[in-house]
Amino acid sequence: MKLLVDMNLSPRWIGLLENAGIKATHWSTLGAKNAPDTEIMTYAKVNGYVVLTHDLDFSAILAATHGEKPSVVQIRADDVSPDVIGLRVIAALGQMASELEEGALLTIDSNRARMRLLPLKLRLLDGT
Repeated sequence: MKLLVDMNLSPRWIGLLENAGIKATHWSTLGAKNAPDTEIMTYAKVNGYVVLTHDLDFSAILAATHGEKPSVVQIRADDVSPDVIGLRVIAALGQMASELEEGALLTIDSNRARMRLLPLKLRLLDGT
């Protein structure tokens, strides 16, 4: 698995992830710091990356486009420092690695991790 770390997360994530055996690149080394999320998503899809972000826009893009790739990992915590939530993220990445390779949205907060397979589908109130 290769992770593309979004601009809204510290480059310090790279060291933590690589020490855990996960190849990771921070967007700041690849593209413009103010690149639109759609550009980051396209790059990740073309180059086989999973996006690691704190931004809800990536899941909104997946939902709007019914995208099957790239997989997105969202950190939903007040403190997104790798020192605080890094071990939880690494554990969840390990547990969900095969799903992320296939296409998934993984949301990690300070208490749990939730995964949805891609493409995201609209669920109606009657359960269909």
